[in-house]
Amino acid sequence: MSLRPELLPDLLPKLQQERFRTVIFNNDYTPMDVVVMILMQATGCDAEEAVIEMWEAHHFGQANVHFSSQIECQRAADLIQSVGVKTEVLPEWND
Repeated sequence: MSLRPELLPDLLPKLQQERFRTVIFNNDYTPMDVVVMILMQATGCDAEEAVIEMWEAHHFGQANVHFSSQIECQRAADLIQSVGVKTEVLPEWND
């Protein structure tokens, strides 16, 4: 089964609207090792990726940590918030 090229322009806006991201924000009270562990648990990433995302949030104030459907991003955000880290779920692209 293949998609007809003339259908692709109609599908692209819908596909883009269905993608979301989970953003974490730096704070001065959640230990870094706790952030790394919760990122691994919430997003399924490995320790190296979690450390990179934690470092990015620590140095730049925020970091994108998960890309998926709105429901999946909200699930990850809720788990991350359980340790005191502020999160936000946003569309993947800000148009």
